[in-house]
Amino acid sequence: MFGTLQNPAEAGSQELRLRGITDLEKANCFLRTEYLHEHNRRFTVPAEEKGSAFVPFVGPGLKEILCLKEERTVGNDNSVRYKGLSLQIPQDQHRYHYVRDQVRVHEYHDGSLAVFHGPRKLADYSPSGELILQKIKECAA
Repeated sequence: MFGTLQNPAEAGSQELRLRGITDLEKANCFLRTEYLHEHNRRFTVPAEEKGSAFVPFVGPGLKEILCLKEERTVGNDNSVRYKGLSLQIPQDQHRYHYVRDQVRVHEYHDGSLAVFHGPRKLADYSPSGELILQKIKECAA
């Protein structure tokens, strides 16, 4: 469609010839003021339903999509080497250690890092590789 409307030789060439239009500026004027109106009248199809066709994205945020991701094997000291840094994986409620497991390091646009085991994030790190501890929210009684 874009190519058809962009090239006057293909779009409305008969109309241009019948009107004796040979100048590019006049052809563009004709296409904008007359041809497009007629084209849209003939080929426009009304929507079957009212409302927007927009569907919000429910996947991971752009931060997780637009980052570098590299697989690593956890060393015997429960840490991962990445670009000269040693990322120590903290102990968590699911496992005591991840030695010899495959993990994924995410490097974000701001230089910060994260380590994932499958879909679970194990830890966040500053650009210098320092572990960023997450504050545990206390419930009010």
